[in-house]
Amino acid sequence: MASLEELRKIRISKLTVLKDQGQYPYPARVKKDYPNSYVHEYFDSLVASTKPVFLAGRIKAIRLHGHAAFLDIEDDSGEVQIFLQKDRLGEEKYKIFQEGADVGDFAEAGGRLFKTKQDAKTLEADSFRIIVKALRPLPEEWFGLKDLEERLRRRYLDLILNKGVKETFRNRARLLADIRKFLAKEGFMEVETPILQPLAGGALAQPFKTHLNTLDLDLYLRVAPELYLKRLMVGGFEKIFEIGRCFRNEGISPVHNPEFTMLELYWAYQDYKGLMRFVRKMLKKWIKGSWPAQDFSKVFKEKTGKKYTDVNPEELDDFYKKEVRAKIAGPMFLMHYPEAIMPLAKLKEDNPKLTESFQLIVDGTEVVKGFSEMNDPLVQREQMERQEQSFRSGNQEASRLDEDFLEALEYGLPPAAGLGIGLDRLAALVGGHDNIRDVMLFPFMRPR
Repeated sequence: MASLEELRKIRISKLTVLKDQGQYPYPARVKKDYPNSYVHEYFDSLVASTKPVFLAGRIKAIRLHGHAAFLDIEDDSGEVQIFLQKDRLGEEKYKIFQEGADVGDFAEAGGRLFKTKQDAKTLEADSFRIIVKALRPLPEEWFGLKDLEERLRRRYLDLILNKGVKETFRNRARLLADIRKFLAKEGFMEVETPILQPLAGGALAQPFKTHLNTLDLDLYLRVAPELYLKRLMVGGFEKIFEIGRCFRNEGISPVHNPEFTMLELYWAYQDYKGLMRFVRKMLKKWIKGSWPAQDFSKVFKEKTGKKYTDVNPEELDDFYKKEVRAKIAGPMFLMHYPEAIMPLAKLKEDNPKLTESFQLIVDGTEVVKGFSEMNDPLVQREQMERQEQSFRSGNQEASRLDEDFLEALEYGLPPAAGLGIGLDRLAALVGGHDNIRDVMLFPFMRPR
């Protein structure tokens, strides 16, 4: 079997021949009248028309039959068969096809539509040209592309070769579009906030650090958009959301990636219980079940045999994730987390050690986190001071004290509730995938 480099050299030689024959295989303009799916859907009306049809796409198969050939060309919508005949195309153009075309190339063909004896909808070509000469063979011709790591490293090949992968990402796009449509219908406005921030806050997570040369200023990639969205609430917006990338310098697992897509939403004059009802309304078409609501303290004791107060507050979050959350099948609303886990949530009036908060947990994974927002600036300062002390004591995931945010809070943040949804996790859950890498086009991979 020829090596990849030998196959590449053969294709480069074919490229040279095409150029010498005046056939430049990287034209700026291409004739393409319809997507391939349109040909299948409106075949009869296109046949009835006297107008020639031009199609274009990647060659996925070539079947030679003496002085004729059948090609399958694929675009984003599907495949169509092309029929080339030496007599119809002309000896010179057919020779160019024979000597220059390979599976993986992109081609343009124009002609009339007909059905073969096998009832295959086919374009009989009067014209044909290679519009992109691929210099590397597709892996299925060479060594195959079955290894998961290679599929993720070279997602473009995964999309070409593995059926169903494109549909996974179309489904993800539809999910996000549906969420945006739902939120717009409910009166929420989409906004954008900074990714580069002077302080990383809004979540318990270790940030990525970078540097702005112009101002000689250290900055952080955001771990969450929360604190900036709350500034907008101070400014008078009452129903806002953001869908954007967040970055956390943490481990990689089936539910974690260093960069991920987050939905954060804030709603003035609403509390955590109203937000729970809203979450059910928004996600019930995708997440089936009765969604019972349970108290954090009760479930913690059931799963561990301990009270949450028996665990060091610095270690509580990790302990909860491993020993409690991981053992909940769900879907379940878990409510009233301690302040150590939800430092930005409003404290419960009847028990200030707990917060007005919830998580929607499915299969041991947090899908939604929400709470009534802390809007008492003095209490928020106390909480942030404790988090800052924790950070200075070595906890790299602790939130920092943000004076600018606290100043904004002193102008008045209306009573509000907010939530965050990891959209990669949601897309994986809805699509039946066990790993968020399956629904991320380019998950982080260790360099070779």
